[in-house]
Formats: sequence, structure tokens, C-alpha cells
Amino acid sequence: MSAVIPAPQLPAPAPARSPGVWRAAWQRLRHDRVGMACLMIVGAFAVLILIATLGLIAADWQREVGLPYAPPAFVGPDRDEAQQAIAAPKGPPVDLSDVDPLAPRYAEWRERAARFQTAETVKSPTLPFGGDRLGRDVLAKAIKGAQISIFVGVFAALLATLIGTVLGALGGYVGGKVGDFLEWVYNVFTSIPDILLIFAFAAVFGRGIETVILILGLAGWTGMYRQVRAEYIKHRTREYVRAAEAIGVSHRARMFVHILPNVSHVILVRLSLLVVGFIKAEVILSFLGLGVPVDQVSWGTMLAEANVELVLGKWWQLAAATAFMATFVTAFSLLTDALRDALDPKLR
Repeated sequence: MSAVIPAPQLPAPAPARSPGVWRAAWQRLRHDRVGMACLMIVGAFAVLILIATLGLIAADWQREVGLPYAPPAFVGPDRDEAQQAIAAPKGPPVDLSDVDPLAPRYAEWRERAARFQTAETVKSPTLPFGGDRLGRDVLAKAIKGAQISIFVGVFAALLATLIGTVLGALGGYVGGKVGDFLEWVYNVFTSIPDILLIFAFAAVFGRGIETVILILGLAGWTGMYRQVRAEYIKHRTREYVRAAEAIGVSHRARMFVHILPNVSHVILVRLSLLVVGFIKAEVILSFLGLGVPVDQVSWGTMLAEANVELVLGKWWQLAAATAFMATFVTAFSLLTDALRDALDPKLR
């Protein structure tokens, strides 16, 4: 009788691992057409800012390439204003020989100086998006202004988000005397109107792009702190946090590895509001002369210049700055809403 050979035992299949929080959020975002379209628009602005930072485009935005108030190309040249701009005022010749003994030599000196002068640059009567009062290209200014305004808005919002998230996590998770002290700091900041607080910081720190970022970040963290603190108070007693505590997970890991991903949708919504609000705040500061330096351009300085140009019927600088700002702000807000839906644990 032959012996029965036992069948070889196959290894047990490994348990299927569920996708991580961020991978699952990306999979949900990919199915959101509006979110992906806004992601592409925001990405295009990011590439535009990178190229402008490298000096490949809009580097010569200060160059006067057109006539003053040159209209957009699709409107066509304004012949009357072009002729007035290029026409030099002429007057009757004045004999200065009686009062200036060197007057007879002026003509000779002008001829000698003309030999060393370069040919005068021919200025265009129209530009793609029009020109400002000095003949600078409005499109180049809008691109360079996007670099400054978005840089200020995004980095100031990130600074405020970092401060508000860290302080809110400490206040909501630790509580006790730490929470009471942070609540006192929060009440001190919120007792002062935001615009007065911004002006006070601006008067102390002066002007400059980095200064504007610091001012807005220090003045705008309170709303983020309040929301994050409330979320941490709600989540710190939930089962998954208790389970992490039972297996010996540290407090820092519980705060920023376990709880933070579950409140990230709230942070993203607040972040989008901060970016939009800080871009508007930069406009106000630049309009009042407390924003970016005078040798820089932003959407705020363009709108400040357009305020005077509208009286003369020159609308194209206002239209260019508004179009760029509205496109970015709308796309960024809708993208943040899509990310919030992708990261919201209640919608998984």
C-alpha cells in the first residue's frame, strides 16, 4: 500500500493593505473634473511664476516699449493720442547771445553729441494688453505682479497656517495651563482690529516683500488657531486616539500623525480663505503705500495705478490685473474645496 503524500501547504496570502490617507485622497481627487481642471490652472500659474522668477519672461517689465497709454492690440491704435505723444512741443527761436556768451556754440555741441547718441527706440502704438502711463507693457506687469502677489499671499497664508495649526494643536490636545495661556494670547490678538494690527506691524517692520509676508502671517493666524483647537478637542478623546495611546504612541505622533490628517480638510479650507484674504490685504497695503517697494510691481500697485487711469478712460490695466487675480483666486478656491472633499473622513 503506497503512502499518502501530503499536499504542499501554500503560504497564506498577505492581508490586503488599505491605501494611505493621502493616496486615497488623490484617488478621489482624480475623479473630480472641476478639481483637476483647477489643479491644472493653479499649476500653470505656478509654472508661470517659476519662469518669471528665473527671468525668462517679464524680466523687462519696466522698459517703456509703447506709447503712453497705448491701447490693447485688439482695440487698435489711437491715432490722435499717438500723434500727441510723439509730437515735440515747438516754439519760436530765442536769441540768447545777448545773455549767454556760449549760445553760439550750442549748435556745434549738439552736432558733436549727436554722433555718440544711439538711435531712438521706436515705440509701439499698441500692446497686447495695452500700456500704462509710461508705455510699459501691462501684460508683462500682470505676469510680474502675479509672481509678487501670489508669493506674498501663499507664503503669508502658509506662515499663518503653521502658527495657527501648531498653537491650536497644543491648545486643544494639551489643554490645562498651556491652553489657558494660548487662549489669553488669542484674545489679545483678536481684541485689536485686523487692519489696525497690520498697520501697526507695518509701521514697526517697514516695507518689503518679506516684511509683508511676516506682517500678514503674524496678524492672520488667529482664525486658524481657533478652528484647529476646536477640532483637536473633539478628536483627542476618540477611539483611534485612545487605541494609539494604548499601544504606546507618543503625544507628538498622536497630534501630528493620527489627528492631523483627520482635520486636514478644515485646515485646507481655512488656508484657501487666508490666501484670498492676504492677496486682498496686499492690495490694500500697496494701495496705501505700505506694501511692496516702489521698484516692484504687484496686483495691488496695478490697481492703485488703474484708479487714476479710469478717470481718463484707460481701463486695460484694471482689466488685466482683475482677470489674472480672479482666475487664480477662483481656481485656488475650487481646488481647495475639491481637496477638502477628498480628505474629509466622513465622505470616504
